[in-house]
Amino acid sequence: MRAIILGILASFFFAVTFVLNRAMNLSGGSWIWSAVLRYGFMVPPLLLIVMIRGNLKALLNDLIKRPKLWLGWSTVGFGLFYAPLCFAAAYGPAWLVASMWQITIVAGSLLAPFFFEVVPSDSGPKKVRAKIPLKGLWISLLILAGVAVIQLQQLQQLTLKQIILGVIPVVLAAFAYPLGNRKMMTACGSNFDTYQRVLGMTLASLPFWFILGIYGLMNAGLPSYQQMNQSLIVALSSGVIATVLFFTATDLTKGDLHKLAAVESTQSGEIIFSLLGEIFVLNGKSPTISSFIGMGLVILGMTLHSFFTGGTRNDQSV
Repeated sequence: MRAIILGILASFFFAVTFVLNRAMNLSGGSWIWSAVLRYGFMVPPLLLIVMIRGNLKALLNDLIKRPKLWLGWSTVGFGLFYAPLCFAAAYGPAWLVASMWQITIVAGSLLAPFFFEVVPSDSGPKKVRAKIPLKGLWISLLILAGVAVIQLQQLQQLTLKQIILGVIPVVLAAFAYPLGNRKMMTACGSNFDTYQRVLGMTLASLPFWFILGIYGLMNAGLPSYQQMNQSLIVALSSGVIATVLFFTATDLTKGDLHKLAAVESTQSGEIIFSLLGEIFVLNGKSPTISSFIGMGLVILGMTLHSFFTGGTRNDQSV
């Protein structure tokens, strides 16, 4: 249950991303700098936290020892996750990007066969290829149905360009984020805590952001002072607070893919928080009756995920 609560809190802080990224694009800021600045601003606070905890040296040694692993999966989990989200925000409203992002709930379940889990046997514990958690998958589809109901009326007002450029990049991000996160979670094991893992992935993704930043400088010029301030808020709220909360929640589920799917389902709370942010921050339209029905389905799905995964317990879950 603790992991579920942390996941919901993370979804609140993650929602800041969708609202402020849309606000930056509406004010003329480039999506490139929205992405690059977030991860640039994430480094100092994370570095300070890990240094104070006395865990920096071990992390740096592992980065040097396994550079390909860190660079590869960090680029997937952070680079191919956040750059497409920022790109989509330039072509679609915050509610569209936030709602389409919920595909990651199903994506996380579908990625199960790419991983192994330890199961008991007569000859002792052994690794077997994980299976798609069908129970969790069906509940995830209920959550997606709620998202669809929320957006049914607004989708009719979108152009084909908004749908293509605002949807396809988010689908890519929805698979990249859980894939990179899970691969690095497996690779780190119990050797590193959440702060170390987030910092390590942030540092390892910097080459990707450096290249994207050069492209942004050549095509969009320097970011405005306002965009830098908004990106700093996103970095602290979503990049540091939300990411650490979410990674802590996923760490609590190690060894149990059903519980991991339940934690990932809490990200559906982002659609509710983003919708509220669109109304009060960006002066968007108030929710319709169908939107409230959809929110009810989302909350029901999250509750069912928590209920049906609460009966199985392992050493690393609380």
